[in-house]
Amino acid sequence: MKLSLPTTPIAGMKPGTSGLRKKVAEFAAGPYLANFVQSVFDAVRPAEGFAGQTLVLGGDGRHFNREAIQTVIRMAAANGFARLLVGQHGILSTPAASCVIRAHGAFGGLILSASHNPGGPDGDFGIKFNAANGGPAPERITDAIYACTQDVHTLHSTDTADVDLDRLGVTPVEDCAVEVIDPVADYLALMRKLFDFDALRALFAGGFRLAFDAMHAVTGPYAQVIFERELGAPAGTVRNGTPRPDFGGQHPDPNLVHAKALHELMMGRDPTEAAPDLGAASDGDGDRNLIIGRGLFVSPSDSLALLAANAHLAPAYRQGLAGVARSMPTSAAVDRVAAQLGIPCYETPTGWKFFGNLLDAGRITLCGEESAGTGSDHVREKDGVWAVLLWLSILAARGQSVAQIVHEHWAQYGRNYYTRHDYEEIEADRAQALMRGLGERLPPLLGHTLAGRRVSLVDDFAYTDPVDGSVSRHQGLRLGFGDGSRIVFRLSGTGTAGATLRVYIERYEADPTRLLLDPQQALADLIALVAELAQIREQTGRLAPDVIT
Repeated sequence: MKLSLPTTPIAGMKPGTSGLRKKVAEFAAGPYLANFVQSVFDAVRPAEGFAGQTLVLGGDGRHFNREAIQTVIRMAAANGFARLLVGQHGILSTPAASCVIRAHGAFGGLILSASHNPGGPDGDFGIKFNAANGGPAPERITDAIYACTQDVHTLHSTDTADVDLDRLGVTPVEDCAVEVIDPVADYLALMRKLFDFDALRALFAGGFRLAFDAMHAVTGPYAQVIFERELGAPAGTVRNGTPRPDFGGQHPDPNLVHAKALHELMMGRDPTEAAPDLGAASDGDGDRNLIIGRGLFVSPSDSLALLAANAHLAPAYRQGLAGVARSMPTSAAVDRVAAQLGIPCYETPTGWKFFGNLLDAGRITLCGEESAGTGSDHVREKDGVWAVLLWLSILAARGQSVAQIVHEHWAQYGRNYYTRHDYEEIEADRAQALMRGLGERLPPLLGHTLAGRRVSLVDDFAYTDPVDGSVSRHQGLRLGFGDGSRIVFRLSGTGTAGATLRVYIERYEADPTRLLLDPQQALADLIALVAELAQIREQTGRLAPDVIT
C-alpha cells in the first residue's frame, strides 16, 4: 500500500562535488535519507511524472547500503517509477551504474556511496543522483535538489516487504518492476567492445603479472571476473577482492598512504614476493585508480598524460581523440600531449560533472583529475577498472615496462613535477579563515618575485562552460609564475568532518638531466613558499600534511 508520510526539512543537505556525504549515523537517523531521496525525486520529476521511466540503483556495499536500497526501492515505487534496475547484493560500482543507465536508456540513477571515504558503522555514507547521460547531476540540478530539501513536507513510500537483493529476477513493488541484475554483465560487455581481450589474454599467458588491490571495496567482483576469469590472470591477482561493509577496517582510498602494502610490494620492499609488472588499486566505489610500475609510482596527472599519448593503442581510441580535459588542480602534463596531438585541452573545476557537457558534445574523448580519476566517453564517470585495462593495453602493445614508457614520455615532453598536500579534518571555521586570509594576501603579490620566480597570475578560478555557458566561481585560489610553476589552494568538498585543505604544487622541467628527481625535492622551494604564504601551522596547528601524493 502506498503511503504519504509527513516530514519536516532537515538543514545541511547541500550536495558537494559528488553528492551528499555524511556520517552513517546521520543518514540512518529518522527520516534523513528519505528526506533527501524525496527531494531528489521532487527536483527531477518531469511534468508527466515518472510513468514508464527506469531508475538504476546500487552502491559500493558499505555499511547501511542494503538498508538504504530498501528505502529507495519503496520510495521510487511510490513516486511512480515503472522499473528499477538494482545491482545484485546491492552492488554497482559508480562507473558500472553509469554504464547501466546508458545501456538501458534509464531516466537516471541513485548511487549510494561515499567513494574513497572510510566505511563501517562509524564511517561515512553518501548518495548522488546521476542523470540520463549516466553522469553526475550538474549544478543546476543539485541546486534544485538542495532547494527541495529545504521545503520537503511529504514522503511517498510503501509498506511492502524487503526485496531479496541476493536473487536475480523481478519482484513487483506496487506498480513498479524491481529487477535485480548482475552488476558486472553490462560493464563487462562494454569493456569487451573497448579493448582487445585476445591481446590481453596473450599478455597474461606470456607471464605478465598484475597485482590489483580492490581494497575490500566494490571493484572486487568486477576485477575477478575481468582480470582472472576473462583475461586469464592467475588466481590471486585480485587482492582484497571481497566487498565488506567496513572495507576490512581499511580506508578505501588508493593513495600511497592507504595502499601502502601494494606500494611496498611494487617498490621491491616485500621480502615474501617479487614485484609484479603492474600494481593497481581502486577505491570504495570503483571510480578512482592507482598505477604503480615495478619501482615507479605513476602520479595520476602523469597517468592521464600517458593515457592520452598512447590511447590509440586500444581499439576504442584507434581513430584518435577529439580532445582532452583536466580539472584545474591537475598538472599541465596532459596539456603538452594535447598540443602535440593538435587537439583541444579544457581546464574545468574539480568534479566529474563538469566533464559531462564536454563529453556529451563530443568535444573530448579522455578526461581526468589529479585525485586518481580518469575516464573517457564510454561512460560519464571516472573508471578505475577501465584505466587499468587501458594501461594493460598500452603495455601489451608497446612491449615495454611501465618505467620505460614513463621515462620515454618525460624525455619527449618534459616532466611536470607535481605534488598534493592534504590537511584533513581541519576545523571548518579555521579552514575558512585560512582561505580568507590567502584571498587577501595573494592579490598584492602580482608582479612581485617569490622564490626567484615572478608572480604572473593571482585569481580565484572561475569556469564558464563552453557548451551551455553556465558559470562556476570560487573553484580554488591560484598563484602562477612566469616559468609555468604554480600553487593552488582549495577546500575539498568530499569529506564529512571538518574541512580538508588541499595544496597543489607544480613546476615544469625540460632539462633531460633533471627528470628523475624526487618530486618533494624538486618542489622544495615552492613547498617552503607555501608554508610562508598560507601560514598553515599558525592557522591550524598542523605541523605537516596528513597525506602527500
